[in-house]
Amino acid sequence: MGEEPYYGPDFGLLRKQDPELAQVLLDELDRQRGNLQLVASENFTSPAVLAAMGSTLTNKYAEGYPGRRYYGGCEVVDRAERLAVQRARELFGAEHANVQPHSGASANLAAYAALLQPGDTMLAMALPHGGHLTHGSKVNFSGKWFNVVSYGVRRDTELIDYDEVRDLALRHQPKLIVCGATAYPRLIDFTVFRGIADEVGAWLMADVAHTIGLMAGGAIPSAVPHADVVTLTTHKALRGPRGGAILCTEELAKKIDRAVYPFIQGGPLMHVVAAKAVAFAEAMRPEFADYARRVIVNAQALTEALAGDGMRPVSGGTDTHLALIDLRELDVSGAEAETRCAAAGITLNRNVIPYDPEPAAITSGIRVGTPCVTTQGMGPEELKEVGTLVTRAVRQPGSAREIRDRVAALLAIHQPYLSEY
Repeated sequence: MGEEPYYGPDFGLLRKQDPELAQVLLDELDRQRGNLQLVASENFTSPAVLAAMGSTLTNKYAEGYPGRRYYGGCEVVDRAERLAVQRARELFGAEHANVQPHSGASANLAAYAALLQPGDTMLAMALPHGGHLTHGSKVNFSGKWFNVVSYGVRRDTELIDYDEVRDLALRHQPKLIVCGATAYPRLIDFTVFRGIADEVGAWLMADVAHTIGLMAGGAIPSAVPHADVVTLTTHKALRGPRGGAILCTEELAKKIDRAVYPFIQGGPLMHVVAAKAVAFAEAMRPEFADYARRVIVNAQALTEALAGDGMRPVSGGTDTHLALIDLRELDVSGAEAETRCAAAGITLNRNVIPYDPEPAAITSGIRVGTPCVTTQGMGPEELKEVGTLVTRAVRQPGSAREIRDRVAALLAIHQPYLSEY
């Protein structure tokens, strides 16, 4: 198209001083721009977000909170964090926000530290059914430090069994109930979870790392009015920098803040905090609400195209930005499908499906998402074609070169990181 790609702030300087590392950045940019990005947990940040992350704010140590730091010279970075907190509260309608967590896992650890003691019981979604590693996996701190009772989805509908959730809560009397998932394509009824938590006297935490961008855009119901604590990431559909944040009631504000600092973290990453502020401001613009709506429309178009070509969507479809696809009828593993798609210029990830007979390294499914392609300007018609390309790549590995040519034609029209989205 004759336009120079956006390489990031001061890339020319990096190229002169460290050409070897600069080439890594160039190669990654080429990878992102040369493949269809269907990983549900990824997105393309704006150049403004990249500029904030590449700023001199990275030089400042700022343990503590605005106005209460343990280092001098924080008066400027205090302004950045106050902006991020103010914008997060306004964007999500939250009483309190902590924007310092380095990641979603850090945010979850802080929330658990604020609400639980080691050995306490919590109820959360099982990882093989769509939950997250930090929701009680035995190889994670959550499964090692707490007594975790897991709920899942029904075999027949592949939807959360709210009756089972209530029965487990009544039987085990958890101190905390966690709702939210990383590979569950349907809406979660936070009202039902709130009722169950109240019935057993438990705190309710919503881990909405995947769906917070859709909530910010008003495309799906928000968890904030229902949960005591909401943990999130800023880098998925929210389209911000890689990082985490916590929203909570005023009642829990001090506990959450103390759990983030000094309990689990030292100095915050002030350049990332500033980038979070940029992303929150971007998400408050009217065009972001349209973006969030289009992400879901595109995910549904993609899912319908895959289903029409014989790739069964778990739960029969999607209400969000992602779909989980069962490949067992094709006699192809998730790992093999991921490799075949990569050869065809399509990036996605293998994923376990509910009641999966295969281990996590192999899986019987793949997960696809539409945040990236929607940021690139693709719509339902393009996503129908993308669904056909994914199906061909999985079914016909010998057609990888032809598929890659069509991928290149799509991306020539919808390129990320030119002067604008």
